[in-house]
Amino acid sequence: MKVQMRRSAEMAIPIISFKDYGFQYMAQAEPTLYHINLDIYPGEKVLIAGTSGSGKSTIGNCINGLIPFAYPGEKTGELLVDGKEADKSSIFELSHTVGTVLQDTDGQFIGLTVGEDIAFAAENDCVPQEKMRQIVDKVAELVDIGHHLEYAPHELSGGQKQRVSLAGVMVEEVKVLLFDEPLANLDPAAGRMTIELIDTVHERTGAAVIIIEHRLEDVLWRSMDRIVLMNEGKIIADMPTAKLLAGSLLLEHGIREPLYLTALRYAKVAIGEAMHPEHVERLALSDAQKETVRSWYQKQKAYIRRQDGQEELLRIENLEFGYTPQSRTLQGVNFTIHKGEMVSIVGRNGAGKSTLAKLICGFEQPLSGAVYMEGRNLSGDTIKERAARIGYVMQNPNQMISKPMIWDEVEMALVQSGMPAEERKMRVEETLKVCGLYPFRNWPVSALSFGQKKRVTIASILVQRPQVIILDEPTAGQDYHHYTEIMEFLKDLNEQGYTIMMITHDMHLMLEYTPRAIVFSEGKMLADTTAAHVLNDPELVQEANLKETSLYTLSMACGIDDPQTFTECFISYEKKEGR
Repeated sequence: MKVQMRRSAEMAIPIISFKDYGFQYMAQAEPTLYHINLDIYPGEKVLIAGTSGSGKSTIGNCINGLIPFAYPGEKTGELLVDGKEADKSSIFELSHTVGTVLQDTDGQFIGLTVGEDIAFAAENDCVPQEKMRQIVDKVAELVDIGHHLEYAPHELSGGQKQRVSLAGVMVEEVKVLLFDEPLANLDPAAGRMTIELIDTVHERTGAAVIIIEHRLEDVLWRSMDRIVLMNEGKIIADMPTAKLLAGSLLLEHGIREPLYLTALRYAKVAIGEAMHPEHVERLALSDAQKETVRSWYQKQKAYIRRQDGQEELLRIENLEFGYTPQSRTLQGVNFTIHKGEMVSIVGRNGAGKSTLAKLICGFEQPLSGAVYMEGRNLSGDTIKERAARIGYVMQNPNQMISKPMIWDEVEMALVQSGMPAEERKMRVEETLKVCGLYPFRNWPVSALSFGQKKRVTIASILVQRPQVIILDEPTAGQDYHHYTEIMEFLKDLNEQGYTIMMITHDMHLMLEYTPRAIVFSEGKMLADTTAAHVLNDPELVQEANLKETSLYTLSMACGIDDPQTFTECFISYEKKEGR
């Protein structure tokens, strides 16, 4: 109640105010932002959405002071942060008003322990130790990380790292909390918990919350006051959530709308603001609209069937592994991948998915069990020998990139293989175009965003055309346009006979592109089944720390008692219509 009263009293004065603001990076030929007029008020929750290159991250960098103090350039217009001109302040001064939680949380850690990391800002302000401990304990309790203060940051899961980063910026009791793609590297349940955490912190502190993200459905697990939609450096829309979702602007500008809304559109159900389209649980459907959905379902009824009789390519047999003698990261893993399959590996953060990929590639050696390729045990092969047949794209692009220039990074493996220069040029150009990197082919890697670096690492593997491609979170940090571009390319490769395994937290990716899913939790394989079944089995969803698809909720609300088949119909319809 006090928070609400404080917000009402302060609403007349914006905490962030862009006035006809424009910005052009020093290294760019054209501006990134054009005529931005945007006010954000104390206590508001605002989502800024847009495709890669739309300018949404640049907006965030202006608010927290990275522009112009870290990324110089030419600005027009005015930006006020808490009533002061941002470009006449400093990053240090702005950090007392704006706390930023980065997409790459690993790049934000400074302390050797969680407690040290949270205390960093207070140390800089020369806060006495006793008071500093009280501050750390208070914010750690607020984000539910108090029982991990002695842990090293690298020992934490992705969701826990988000909590530490959030605690670190809350030490200053900031008025604005800015989140740059907070869900990019989290499993579905951890992402949902992060949104719940942000919502809780917002209610307790009254700070304005700005989330920069394109995973709309996941962010809308909790209410947002409004959505600012950006495209090509301009604000296309700034409106309440329900109004934006009821229209077509999101799809027109390359942002995927929530799945349940897409399903309603497929069924020819008109979407209006009064329907409460921002929350699937609150969706107000009339009996006639529910009947329309049921009729569409009956017409589209189809089943996704596993392909049998395929030739075995990769076999995992009784695999056991532990990073220490006392622990078992993987226990008794058995499955077979056939030639030409496209398979998702899913499960909670820390379930052992990435460890499995490292064992297949030979980066780690199993305690027992074996990896077979076309019936041959790979235990005697070197990492280089395996790499000729098994390509691996890691989750963190910074761990893979070794060349300063984009072209050189993508071409590197081809140079080492002795491929003729003309063939190399053709192969690299083709791959860069597919990955959306061709315009940047002569750029340094250091000039790229996290998501763009991700595409560079994917390109450096795809260019080699390996027999099996294992991708750890291939679409993390990608907007819908680039997500689709990369996935369609992988799908084309798959149709040419390449076998693809994807470790992913993106449940729509799993549903749309991989008929089969292998589910892990705490080092054990829980299921090897259809993708649709995974997200329509409540017990499996809970055990694997996943999240039921909103199609499940919609089907139940419409009286369809077979949500798995409803989900399969949705995916089948999308493929048939070429969506």
